Amino acid sequence: MLGPVFNREASVAPKRSSTYLARGLYLLTLFLLLCTGYLVLDGSRSLFANSDAAKFGGWMFRLLAPLELVILSALAAIGAASNVAQEKDRRTLLLLLMTRLSGFEIVAGKTASALLTPLSLLIVSLPLFLTLPLLGGVAPSQVFAVFLVIAVSVVVSAAVGTVVALWREKTFQSIALTFLVLLLLVAAGEILASTSLTDAAWATSISPPRALIAATNTTSNVLTMLRSGEGWFVIFGSLVSVIVLAIGIAKVRVWNPSREVRLKAPEPETSEEYLRDISAAEGPAELAGENTMAANLASKPAEGPMSWKVRQPRHVWDNPILWREVRTWAYGRKIILIRAVFVLIFAIITGAIAYQVQSGVAMEPSGRIGRAFPAVTIPMAALGVISLVLVNALAVTSITGERDGLALDLLLVTDLRPREFIFGKLLGVMYAAKELILLPMALIVYLGIAGVMTFENMQYAILAAIGLYVFVTMLGIHSGLNYVSGRTATLASLGTVFFLCVGIAICMTIMVSFRGAFQLQLAPFLVMILGGGAALFAALGWRNPSSAIFTAAFALPLITFYAITQFLLQTDHLYVAAALIFGYGFTTAAMMIPALSEFDVPLEVEPSETPAEPSA
Repeated sequence: MLGPVFNREASVAPKRSSTYLARGLYLLTLFLLLCTGYLVLDGSRSLFANSDAAKFGGWMFRLLAPLELVILSALAAIGAASNVAQEKDRRTLLLLLMTRLSGFEIVAGKTASALLTPLSLLIVSLPLFLTLPLLGGVAPSQVFAVFLVIAVSVVVSAAVGTVVALWREKTFQSIALTFLVLLLLVAAGEILASTSLTDAAWATSISPPRALIAATNTTSNVLTMLRSGEGWFVIFGSLVSVIVLAIGIAKVRVWNPSREVRLKAPEPETSEEYLRDISAAEGPAELAGENTMAANLASKPAEGPMSWKVRQPRHVWDNPILWREVRTWAYGRKIILIRAVFVLIFAIITGAIAYQVQSGVAMEPSGRIGRAFPAVTIPMAALGVISLVLVNALAVTSITGERDGLALDLLLVTDLRPREFIFGKLLGVMYAAKELILLPMALIVYLGIAGVMTFENMQYAILAAIGLYVFVTMLGIHSGLNYVSGRTATLASLGTVFFLCVGIAICMTIMVSFRGAFQLQLAPFLVMILGGGAALFAALGWRNPSSAIFTAAFALPLITFYAITQFLLQTDHLYVAAALIFGYGFTTAAMMIPALSEFDVPLEVEPSETPAEPSA
């Protein structure tokens, strides 16, 4: 019904071993989180009483549901955007447009293909969530309501990712705009909720997090839920998905092929331009003898290659990679739109923080107001995660774009040295993302000037932020060089950033919420952290493992855990900054030093198609 694009993916996906491995690891992760919460809570008090078991079931349900919403929505959005962008980079989308496939078969087929993995993960996790009502505190209707909200959010994310990728030319533009559009939808819900002029149901109807929270608190059946705020979100999300897909179906052959692919003949130059070029090339002494010939040429139409406009040669730096990243539009001119959207999100978060500063809420100690951290921590952390994700996406797509466009093969046969390539990409990505880096640091400086943090802590925060930005940039370059598939490289790189930013924070949320003895909580958390270290080692060193990457993979979650713990204790922030700078700096060096020694880049189409891995 959806066409051959979806039929091929549906027939190929069950043949991949990664399909079943991803489902098993996802379900195992959720189960380990549930066991971790049980061990942490059981260490502080017994769960034999029905009331304690009911509280535990309800609390874990309210923790795992938002986590599943974030993971599956991000997977659907990034997977859909990178899938279409990879087709564009390899010029295979043009072949699809030349066939008799309709716009519906292309757009709907790509969207449904991107939904296979997240929806299968959602179905796999349903039996685990249905065990929570057995503990009490959660009704089966709440589980089905939450899964309905998550399913609609996943469909919206996949539809937006597919259509945005069909609209934009570059991979980074597709991923970044998809990410920012979904964030603007959440921000719009928060803005509506903060104003007293609108009903709270309107904010719930457009914001997936608010709809999920409302669904976790509902005790009615599905029919009654459709008349509430979360039901409005289901209806509104379905309509948005249909409208977005309809726009993509109507415009797929209008947007593609893009202007960068279309060939245009140079415009013929005029006699004045020809005289100027002759004078610049031969000098003023020979210009007088050419006046007669120029007059004759001016009376005739320009013919031949001499009539074409030729751009004057541009001076290239000693590092051509850095020159291209800085002096040309390497990521497309529409990157300005991404910067503008990020500035809009930055303005919204800055306005919320400025309101907290003016009202005095930001100055209150966390212990006195019942919070585990200062009031400005959540908006600052959200802005930091958004910025880190975008910089990482820009870094990984800077390599995958070269590979998919077959430009990486040409670079490997030149006399370009590895250090020129690595440092050129590293500095070039950070220059292209300068707004994404400098604006959060400027907000840190504002907090220091306003007195929310001391001048010393402000310096620590800036140094730690610089270390994190260098790490995510090098992580993207490392993933792009070691993974053949652009989609796999993007998911591995962004998944690593997500684990380090959100996964550790989830573990800390469990620890802070239960507030048991630390010595009883450390053992179950070590199991989760060691499991995350193994996954991190598999992501970073699956092709070229080394002792440095092995040490960094298992030490980095522990260092992040220690840094967040020290921040929550609000003791000396020097320990937080020093731990982050040392841990992430060592991991950056572990990825950078082997890349600086030689070009070790796999060139085959897929690693499993050939018995050996030819490298350059």
